[in-house]
Amino acid sequence: QVQLVESGGGSVQPGGSLTLGCSASGSFFRINVMGWYRQAPGKQRELVASISAEGTLNYAESVKGRFTLFRDNAKTTMDLQMNRLEPEDTAVYYCSAYVGTRSSSGYTWNDYWGQGTQVTVSS
Repeated sequence: QVQLVESGGGSVQPGGSLTLGCSASGSFFRINVMGWYRQAPGKQRELVASISAEGTLNYAESVKGRFTLFRDNAKTTMDLQMNRLEPEDTAVYYCSAYVGTRSSSGYTWNDYWGQGTQVTVSS
C-alpha cells in the first residue's frame, strides 16, 4: 500500500507565502511523476505543478513565476513553495504521485492521491 501525506496549507493574506509538503511512504519500487492539483468550489480539479523522476518541471500558466516545485534526491518527497498568493489560489490542494509497485503478478503502475489540504487567500 502507498500513502501520500500532505503538510502545510492554511490561511494567508494576498501577497503572502505558503509551502505545501508531500511525502510518500509504503511499499513501492519507484515513483515517476509527482504533482500538485487543486480544486476550488464549483470548479474542476486542475494541475498546479508537476515534476518527473528526471526533474522535468511543468507549471500551470496561472502560477508560473510565483510557485516553485522541489523534489528531494530520494524522489519520495516534494515541496511546493507558493509566493505572491492571490485570492484565486484559494482551493483544496492535492498531492499526486504515479507509483510503481511489485506484486506476485508483476509490476503495476497506479495514481495515488493525498487527502487534500486547504489553502485560503483572503484579506
